Amino acid sequence: MDALERLQQAPLPFAALLGIRFTGAAPDRVTAELTVREDLCTRPAVLHGGAIMAFADTLGAAATILNLAPEAGTTTIESKTNFIAPAPAGSTVLGETTPLHRGRRTMVWQTRITTEAGRLVALVTQTQMVLEPKPS
Repeated sequence: MDALERLQQAPLPFAALLGIRFTGAAPDRVTAELTVREDLCTRPAVLHGGAIMAFADTLGAAATILNLAPEAGTTTIESKTNFIAPAPAGSTVLGETTPLHRGRRTMVWQTRITTEAGRLVALVTQTQMVLEPKPS
């Protein structure tokens, strides 16, 4: 099973709730898209900052998963978001996450969220902690 199939078949209930669709996956790059629905918006009808952060967090976690040993896990320990421009209801945003650091204990990812036209919506940097499997 390739990396994209692995993410598409993974039990990621919050990603499904948001409507995240993974479009590409490799250990050094994960891409996805998200339709901006009214129930993900604030007023005026633009994508809520929390939804933007959740989208980026999901991509960073997914990228980390692709770099983990079997049975290891991950959790976000830090995240910083710069909001640049709005994404209106009815549009689609694209996310691309790439590594800044892939270490044994932590991984740092940068996620660019853009409109389909390429306008930057947000830039997110997050740190994922690697959770080693517990001995049996």
